[in-house]
Amino acid sequence: MRLASRMQRLGTETAFEVLVRARALEAQGRDVVHLEIGEPDFDTPQNVREAGVTAIRDGWSHYGPSAGQPDLRQAIADFINRSRGTDYSAANVVVTPGGKPIMFFLIMALLEEGDDAIYPDPGFPIYRSMIDFVGACAIPLPIRESNQFRLDVDELASLITPSTRFLIINSPANPTGGVLTKQDLEAIATLAVEHDLFVLADEIYSEILYDGEHHSIAVFPGMAERTAILDGFSKTYAMTGWRLGYGLMPVELAEQVSRLMVNSVSCTASLVQRAGFEALTGPQQSVRDMVAAFRERRDLMVAGLNDIPGISCLEPAGAFYVFPNISGTGVGSRQFADLLLDEFGVAALSGTSFGEHGEGYLRLSYANSEQNLAKALERIDAAARSMVVMR
Repeated sequence: MRLASRMQRLGTETAFEVLVRARALEAQGRDVVHLEIGEPDFDTPQNVREAGVTAIRDGWSHYGPSAGQPDLRQAIADFINRSRGTDYSAANVVVTPGGKPIMFFLIMALLEEGDDAIYPDPGFPIYRSMIDFVGACAIPLPIRESNQFRLDVDELASLITPSTRFLIINSPANPTGGVLTKQDLEAIATLAVEHDLFVLADEIYSEILYDGEHHSIAVFPGMAERTAILDGFSKTYAMTGWRLGYGLMPVELAEQVSRLMVNSVSCTASLVQRAGFEALTGPQQSVRDMVAAFRERRDLMVAGLNDIPGISCLEPAGAFYVFPNISGTGVGSRQFADLLLDEFGVAALSGTSFGEHGEGYLRLSYANSEQNLAKALERIDAAARSMVVMR
C-alpha cells in the first residue's frame, strides 16, 4: 500500500506499546505491576456514572452541535472563570472527544509548513508528533531537573526566531510533575506578546496539584487573544474511557476548530456530555479524595526511590507521575525500562519516550494501590542492585 509521506512523520505513545507487552507477559502467567499508563485507577464518580446511564435512558443518542452542547459549554466557561480568573463565555469553548483533538485541531489550524513551534522536552509525545505531521519545525525546549522541571525563560527566549509562531506549555506537567510558577507564566506571557506567539496551555492536570493554586497564562495582559487552554475530564474525574475534553480560545479560533470538528468527528457523543455536565456541576468531594490519595502515593514513591542506590527523585508538585533520575545506575533509560519489565515485572516508561532530554530518567505513574507501589519499589531496588553487579 502506498501511504502519504506525512504518515512517516506521525509518532505514537509508548505507554500503549508497553501496556501491550505487559499484557502479553501477564498472559504467560507473569505478575506485572503497571506504572506505565497515565490513567487514574479510581472509578468515575458514582453521580457521573448515573448521569451517563440516565442520558442513555433519556435518549441522548443523537447528533449535537459540533462545538458541544450549549449548557455544557457554559458550565465549562464558568468553571474555568472561577478557577483561573478568566472571562470566557460559551462561545470560547469547543468540546471534543478527549483532549488530544484540541492539540490536533489547533496545530492544524495555526501552523503552516516551515513555521517553528516550540514544545517542552521531555513532554507529552503527541506535541512533537502533530507538529511534525503538519510539516512545521518542532523546536524542543529542554525541561531540566536542575530547574525543578520548570522551563527556563531565558532558554525559551533564545529559541525564538522570526519563524516562531507557536508555543506549547504544560503545567502541571507530564511526565515530570513540574509546575510553572506565576512569575514563570508572567515572563512567558511577556515573550509571547513581544514575539506574537500563540500559546497552547495544556492544563489537563490543573486539579491535581498538591500545594498552592493553579495559575493560567491566559490571565496575563495580551494573552486572552493568543492563548488556548486545553483541559478535560479524563484525569480530574477518572473519565479516560469516556473521551471528553475541551478547549477555550478566542471566539474566531473556536469557530475554525468547530469547522474541523464538522469535518472529522461531527460532534462529541451527546450522552457523554451529559455525564460531563454532572461532573462539573455536581459534588467535587471525589476529586479532593483522589488528590489526597495521590499525595500519599507520591510521598511513598519519592521516599522509596531515593532509598535505592543509583536513583534520585524530585518531589513532583502536580499530576500523578514521578520522573526519577537513574543515571547513577550507569544504564540508559530504555535499557533500564526494558529490564524492569522483562526481568522484574514492572511496567515503566523510558524517559526518552518523552523526548531526547528524557535520557537518564524513567516515568512512573503512581496511579496504583500503595500495596502495588511498594511491590514495584522492591523490584526497582532489585533491578538497580543487579545493575551494580553487572558492572
